[in-house]
Amino acid sequence: MIKSFLILISFQILLFSSQQIILVVSDDFNSSKGLLECYENGKKVFKSIEVNIGKNGLGWGLGELELTRNSYEPIKKEGDKKAPAGVFKLISVFGYKEKQNFTMPYIHASKNLICVDDVRSKDYNTIIKSETKSTESFEYMRREDHQYELGIVVQHNEDAIKGRGSCIFMHVQKEKDAPTAGCTAMSLAELQKIISWLDAKKNPILIQIPKSSAEEILRLYPKLSDSKLLQTKSR
Repeated sequence: MIKSFLILISFQILLFSSQQIILVVSDDFNSSKGLLECYENGKKVFKSIEVNIGKNGLGWGLGELELTRNSYEPIKKEGDKKAPAGVFKLISVFGYKEKQNFTMPYIHASKNLICVDDVRSKDYNTIIKSETKSTESFEYMRREDHQYELGIVVQHNEDAIKGRGSCIFMHVQKEKDAPTAGCTAMSLAELQKIISWLDAKKNPILIQIPKSSAEEILRLYPKLSDSKLLQTKSR
């Protein structure tokens, strides 16, 4: 019991002491667009940018902690074309080049690399080599449209709970105003800048929320107090 408690406390300290935070805020759960800011040790880096999120907006995902959810708010599910709302670790990056000089773990998106979205598969929500796949539904990580030319793996639904959503990334936008099937997208230039900044040793996380959750995030992450995205009329 004591050991489990200490592990939980250590985990929370690690999560809330994250030195690098990518913050994405949308107007509400139905919006397919959001604004993105990057913070390191409470200081904003780069200019705010507009990003595309899910075609059907946001739904509460499975992340590192459970934020307050009202009963009428949507939950992220497989195939709903919603991006996950919550707090998520950023665990690795990927791209078409065989090697990259990043300070994050790098995955080469070769022609036989896939991400499994088949809820019946034992490999659900996992990136694997296609030669070992035991699935009928998946997406190739090397796409002809170059949306995965560079990307960040968002650790959503780590326990691979069936039907709660899979293969969540931050990747290159299809077009300037094109919504996604559930990821967060931006221009290649902006993505390159962010990935070059990310450092695995600084425990980077993604906080992606509707504006209605701003006050809760400010209570949990007071270092974000300067963010204009989190300002509310009541403050």
